Amino acid sequence: QVQLVESGGGLVQAGGSLRLSCAASGLMVTFSSCDMGWYRQAPGKEREFVAHIKGSGGTADYADSVKGRFTISRDNAKNTVLLQMNSLKPEDTAIYYCNAHFPLFGRPHDLWGQGTQVTVSS
Repeated sequence: QVQLVESGGGLVQAGGSLRLSCAASGLMVTFSSCDMGWYRQAPGKEREFVAHIKGSGGTADYADSVKGRFTISRDNAKNTVLLQMNSLKPEDTAIYYCNAHFPLFGRPHDLWGQGTQVTVSS
């Protein structure tokens, strides 16, 4: 079964840290060929980009709102992407989704996880 499974969410006080993990399985392509990203959706808001890392792991980019606080990384040997979140703020409260973007049969494909809840209390 092709899937992305997120874990690591939870409740934390403002200023605290959490580390999210996303494990990929059943992919029809190599994990290293997937560009991986994290997105989030707060109640009543659109899903928004958080961070992205290229398949090679060499290039990452971040939303302005999380720059300097969040770090995305990947372990291609373990088919895993991580999101280290430090100095968390109440406005970081959202469901966080993992995304895999990859070419398959010459066309781009996107795969999403089920999401993990992050709640930051003030």
